[in-house]
Amino acid sequence: MATEAQALQLVALLENELIRRRGPIDRHNDYYRGKHPLKFASQEFAKFHGERYRDFSDNWVQVVADSPVERLTVTGFVADGDTSADKDLWKVWQVNGLDADSQLGFLGAVTGGRCFVLVWGDPDDPDMPVVTFEDASQCIVAYEPGSRRLRRAALKRWQDGNLDFATLYLKNQVWKFARPLAQQDKSPQMADVDEELKRWAPREMGDEPNPQPNPMGVVPMVELPNKPMLVEDPISDVAGVVAMQDAINLLWAQLFTASDYASFPQRVVLGAERPMIPKLNSAGEIVGKTPVDLDKFMVDRVAWITGKDARIAEWQAANLAAYTGIIEVAVGHLAAQTRTPQHYLIGKMANLAEGALLAAETGLVKRCDEKTLWYGQGLREVARLIALAKGEDAKAQALRSGRVLWAETESRSHAQMADALLKLKQLGFPFEWLALRYGLTPTEVADVLVMRERELEADPVTELTRNLTGGAPPAPATVPPADDEDVDEEPEAAA
Repeated sequence: MATEAQALQLVALLENELIRRRGPIDRHNDYYRGKHPLKFASQEFAKFHGERYRDFSDNWVQVVADSPVERLTVTGFVADGDTSADKDLWKVWQVNGLDADSQLGFLGAVTGGRCFVLVWGDPDDPDMPVVTFEDASQCIVAYEPGSRRLRRAALKRWQDGNLDFATLYLKNQVWKFARPLAQQDKSPQMADVDEELKRWAPREMGDEPNPQPNPMGVVPMVELPNKPMLVEDPISDVAGVVAMQDAINLLWAQLFTASDYASFPQRVVLGAERPMIPKLNSAGEIVGKTPVDLDKFMVDRVAWITGKDARIAEWQAANLAAYTGIIEVAVGHLAAQTRTPQHYLIGKMANLAEGALLAAETGLVKRCDEKTLWYGQGLREVARLIALAKGEDAKAQALRSGRVLWAETESRSHAQMADALLKLKQLGFPFEWLALRYGLTPTEVADVLVMRERELEADPVTELTRNLTGGAPPAPATVPPADDEDVDEEPEAAA
């Protein structure tokens, strides 16, 4: 059991690490939302045009992040030793709204490098634990020394109103702390007061004890890493996109600027004085001259130029297609580096054959399969925590080596899928397995099986066969021998 001092020390350590992680997480989230500062521009260009393009972004980060998430769908959980999905686990999944929230969690992992899942028992409904996906900017898990899976502690820190809240999860305890938000721009006399306010204090919980016991006996928060490394932090899918995104934005800014200044042929007048407009008095007499307004001249594009030596020089309009060509190459590099199909980014497609389209998506499919492997390990532990929260220790043990069911990550037409499943059926695969392969959830499969049984019972041929066989299933059909085959005739006595 940890004392209050030990718990506060652990909170401070985890909070410092969480603050260190916040920088890249916030940056990648900003890029996903399209908040891109102008980068790689020269000082002169940034000085004169930086503010002009402050709110512009050609946001490819969002496309790269969304492309795998839209193909990641959990359809069920299977415990070790079972042949069908667990209905109780799926009920917990749906009651907690995780069909939708899991998509938010996967998106947070793709952009931030990781997300978390918290499981806790509901005292008002012991059979329905509370399961929530948590953002990497608010949560952190500490592991045992030398381990990447044995969880030692977990911290969730968030703000609400004028208070900071922190909940520390240990194997046998749960500590809850709070503190006022640190005030800014205080006088020097208030420095000591602010320092005191920064300290965590146990949160008042009413009738609940603080700390309260953890009946599950394990840390109830699980980390889902996006692209885990052996010794470094997980890698965000958009980490390598940011630099190319900045380059694309700069190219667009330069293209817009060039189109503004050089989209029309430029002319210059040589060997002539600046045109003047005579200034007249009330009697119509010339009393002076006024230079022509060059701004108005540029708008009207009309001028009278006098002088025998005056001449006009011209240079052609800029080739703006060079910019768009470079941008297209940059987007192609981005597609190759992130394994995102080019037709997701380029926006134009030729008459591709169906096989060619599937080949173009191979990289994305493999990328999604990798994520089902990484996320699946954590979700399998989440299923175990749900069983522990319900007090089902035997099921929890079976779920440790169970598996997570996912929808098909490869995009296929219904005709292709039906043809493939029909061939698998001919090989002997059972109908229930084929229905899961088709993408139905375990609940939908159970409903389909009931409907199928009802249709068979309503079929008169099936009913007649059952009556003749005493309820036994129909005998398998036999293939008659060919005429040229030798058939041993049974002895007459046997007949």
